[in-house]
Amino acid sequence: MEILHQAFTHRSINSEAKKNYERLEFLGDAVLDIIISKMLMAEFPAGDEGLLTKKRAALVQRSFLASIGQSLGLLNYLRIDQGINLTRKKVATKQNANLIEALIGAVYLDGGLKPCKNIILRLIWTQRSEAWKATNYKGRLIEYCHSNLMESPIFNTTNISGPDHDKVYEIHVHIGERIFPPALDSNKKAAEQSAASNALAILDGY
Repeated sequence: MEILHQAFTHRSINSEAKKNYERLEFLGDAVLDIIISKMLMAEFPAGDEGLLTKKRAALVQRSFLASIGQSLGLLNYLRIDQGINLTRKKVATKQNANLIEALIGAVYLDGGLKPCKNIILRLIWTQRSEAWKATNYKGRLIEYCHSNLMESPIFNTTNISGPDHDKVYEIHVHIGERIFPPALDSNKKAAEQSAASNALAILDGY
């Protein structure tokens, strides 16, 4: 019960490391990554690292986790200073996502991987198709740059290869002077989405 209490305590209530959810969130993030990664390897036995990374990114991204937290009404149980405005979308999104990860961390400490897997299966994995369809990496990258006061991303087509009926587009993302790993696809818009995903994976640890 004490660990569950910790999972719903914001640092604004108690800044002591073992008394708020931040350590549990850190652990839950790692547990979520390893369980989702294993599920994806089983789901896509021939999938390469790039595919698996993109699929995982959609399932562990903050907005998706936040939507699950919102559906569960987790903010109703969060102990947080009244000065923090949970009616603001950005604040609510962050807290909902953090609580999902903190809960997974708490469950792991209490019972290990098996109950965590059951929770992830029920809450996250069953909605994977919706998450993959809804992911707009390009829009998320633009939002990330604006939120972090960075220059807007530029999507450059650095190469087009193949015959007219089967072209392959190579897209690089530039943010200021930084150039991120390229993406290849037969559809230019899809290549831009993949290139944005590559950049996000580096920038935000997705």
